Amino acid sequence: MNRVRMYINGNFVESGGKAWLPVYDPSTEEVIAEVPDSIAADVDLAVKAARAAFDQGAWPQTTPQDRGRLLFKLADVIRRQSAQLAELESRNTGKPIVEAEFDVTDTATCFEYYGGIATKIMGYVNPVPDNALSLSLREPVGVAGQIIPWNYPLLMAAWKLAPALAAGCTCVLKPAEQTPLTILELAGSFQEIGFPPGVINIVTGFGDTAGAPIVAHPDVDKVAFTGSAAVGKLILRSAADSIKRVALELGGKSPNIFFADSDFEAAVDGALFGVFINQGEVCSAGSRILVERSIYSKFVDAMVEKTRTIKLGPPLSRDTKMGPLVSKEQYERVRSYQEIGKGEARLVAGGGRLQSADRGYYVEPTIFADVNNNHRIAREEVFGPVAAVIPFEGETEAIRIANDTPYGLAAAVWSRDIFRALRVVKAVRAGIVWVNHMQPTYVEAPWGGYKQSGFGRELGPWGIEEYLETKQVHINLSEQPIGWY
Repeated sequence: MNRVRMYINGNFVESGGKAWLPVYDPSTEEVIAEVPDSIAADVDLAVKAARAAFDQGAWPQTTPQDRGRLLFKLADVIRRQSAQLAELESRNTGKPIVEAEFDVTDTATCFEYYGGIATKIMGYVNPVPDNALSLSLREPVGVAGQIIPWNYPLLMAAWKLAPALAAGCTCVLKPAEQTPLTILELAGSFQEIGFPPGVINIVTGFGDTAGAPIVAHPDVDKVAFTGSAAVGKLILRSAADSIKRVALELGGKSPNIFFADSDFEAAVDGALFGVFINQGEVCSAGSRILVERSIYSKFVDAMVEKTRTIKLGPPLSRDTKMGPLVSKEQYERVRSYQEIGKGEARLVAGGGRLQSADRGYYVEPTIFADVNNNHRIAREEVFGPVAAVIPFEGETEAIRIANDTPYGLAAAVWSRDIFRALRVVKAVRAGIVWVNHMQPTYVEAPWGGYKQSGFGRELGPWGIEEYLETKQVHINLSEQPIGWY
């Protein structure tokens, strides 16, 4: 058995609790590795290492130029190891190898972007009405606790680590217990690249035994979390005890809105891509497909026809478009929603597991038509390949249905009428809105949601702002007594 140790203070170590967690290949249901099952004492060691590196080690003296160079070096390593990292990511998550290759490339791009932005952190001169110089300085927030999900493990690690390191923070990162392998593989390069011990620490384990101690630790200054709304609420309550800064990127139930004047073929492709990419295990998945009634029947029929061509299969096959779900737990969750949907709406495609697979967590791409927005499959985040198609009459109803959700992460609108498209963009309550596209994501643009989809933004210059404090400095230029007595 391949035992992969976690990374604390520049060393690969086992857990003080001596227990190990199995890591699975979801296409075969076989154990491919084991990682430490961390306990609170392990987290404490990691936080102390990060605290010492921030307060007393070499990191505070590292210039922005040198921090940027380290991130560029890390990007180079990722590009050199891209084939190995993509295969490992594909085996561990179940995502198709072609998608994993894109993710690894995006990971390198993210580190490169923040490598460049490390030297662009600007202060400000405040125009005060005295003979004084007033400055606003930007400084790193300190020790960042970062908890990432299992759907894009290496890329989500980059989204958290890159801006924090560029800002000058030190990090304690917890990958999801299901998918820790790629970031641990990359950790083997940290010391060789030149990151001082304690700057990056990676602890593995469950949320309640490894994640919760990160959030509660008094020496953690900021927590960044991507995951479910339910866990996000727990994190927010725990962080309140020590008034930590918190950034939450939570769930979604994104509307993908199609008007009758949209390009029909492109729209159908966009509907399927929006909900079935990465097996539907995407926080921004366009799982509520809103279709104008005049094209509704034709649109549903076209979706069903094209869904039949989606190839499910082994994630390492280059022909595969959908692989298995990440875990048995997620498989059972999605299967339960397939059954819930059968009692709520009209099943037109899929609805079960892949019958030709004798093992692996494969489920069929599933489409329910004639869905009411009050149905559970329209309101609850499935996080799997289950589409809820909802008819609407006109722009006003489309906006009403789109906004009738506790979430507000993403949305898309498809129309050749640019005026209508922009009206909908302004009316929809979501942090990301695409027009005539679904799911494009760029490191240069902000990512985050409204309502119960969380707060704070990742990526772009907004991402590094999450890891910076602002300090006011006042310099008296007159050298005169204050004269208050």
